[in-house]
Amino acid sequence: MEKNIPTKLVEIEVTDLAFDGKAVGHIDGKVIFLKGGLPGETVLAEITRTKARYFNGITREIIKKSDKRVKAVCSHFDECGGCTWLDLQYEDQLAYKQKQVKDCIERIGALEGVKFLDIIGSKEIYNYRNKMEYSFNVTDDSFTLGLHSRGSYQDIFNLNECHISQKTDGELVQWMRNYIKENAITVYDVHNHGGFMRFFMLRQTKQTNQLMVNVVTNYGDFPNVEKFVKEITEAFPFITTIIHSQNGQKSNIAIGEVEATLYGPGYIEEMLSGKLFKITANSFFQTNSLQAEVLYQTGFDMLKPEADDKVLDLYCGTGTIGILLADKVKEVVGVELVPDAVMAAKLNAKKNGVTNIQFFEGFVKEFLKSDFMKENKYNIAIIDPPRSGLNPKALKQLILLQPEKILYISCNPATFSRDAQKLVDAGYELPEIQPVDMFPHTMHIELASMFYKKATLA
Repeated sequence: MEKNIPTKLVEIEVTDLAFDGKAVGHIDGKVIFLKGGLPGETVLAEITRTKARYFNGITREIIKKSDKRVKAVCSHFDECGGCTWLDLQYEDQLAYKQKQVKDCIERIGALEGVKFLDIIGSKEIYNYRNKMEYSFNVTDDSFTLGLHSRGSYQDIFNLNECHISQKTDGELVQWMRNYIKENAITVYDVHNHGGFMRFFMLRQTKQTNQLMVNVVTNYGDFPNVEKFVKEITEAFPFITTIIHSQNGQKSNIAIGEVEATLYGPGYIEEMLSGKLFKITANSFFQTNSLQAEVLYQTGFDMLKPEADDKVLDLYCGTGTIGILLADKVKEVVGVELVPDAVMAAKLNAKKNGVTNIQFFEGFVKEFLKSDFMKENKYNIAIIDPPRSGLNPKALKQLILLQPEKILYISCNPATFSRDAQKLVDAGYELPEIQPVDMFPHTMHIELASMFYKKATLA
């Protein structure tokens, strides 16, 4: 049972960083998690909430600064909820991420004897993101277009620059904000569900330099659409395609139920490890293109594929991993729930001349117990699930299939550790883990790991 605590500033020594990026200290014998603060610092903090075993709080003043602190390069740092660690030296970011992976494995997974390889840092630490979602929000007298304010699910501040997105994002956002004002287009209100503009999404590739503009709105035609397309493409002639996505659902997510291509082919393409991949408005694609090559190659090096291997690629998205691996193995089968992603995966395979791969649309948990799986055997499974990790029923079915090797790529060490414990309990060994930093200046971390059936180990 939690309760609000009256505002009170207390002096706290920050000793660590938690998995979600919060600073960690102690008060009255309990842990306190703070928004703001770095290890080695003494801060004045406001206690905002208390629970039986810990406090939550906000750092209001830094009394003693850490020698690990650097000046954040972004003018929005104090208000933005994105780059939590932009004021922490990059080498220290990597050290804390490495520690957090180890902590999750040992505390959540309760696993011992796992070797933790040194974290691989990102090739780029600025302007690395190839996808950003900018939100519209109604204010008392106007509207905002930008990113979420720190600690808020509803407040959006007007963005002028972003140092992890592509360099032109700030200019595009400012242009769009001015266009909406000048043309008196309404903005969606999450409280009464009226208004039109909801999200402004940008996807820009690193290797091919293509840009997708995806405008997500409430139901209805885009007003004066020819004027909009003409003016934005004149202002930014490097735009490759423009999508109008309609979403009338009350849930405030940037996914279109209905899509229309306003300009260009309706998709962009990115090059990874010598192969070309089609990216549609809603399909998943690794957000850091250059580091995705590193992540996947790291996984393949751990997997050591052979020519007669038959591979299941689960949660395959647009087929990236399977297509990159296909020329090294006998056969690949990809499984993905999102129809657009499956369609893109099939086109990607055809575009790259890959013939020994096929894709199925549906839930992984259902596919693994399908007639197809009863009739076909696969000795390798590759898993790259969402942050929630493997669906428990999918994990149970996978264990029943008993693949010899499982390559698990994770974007959440906590849910990975939960799944890893179950795989180890089911007779798999986890010799080592390779952390890979895909998202500099944020608390997010990815990893690659191999699970082996004990009988297959030499």
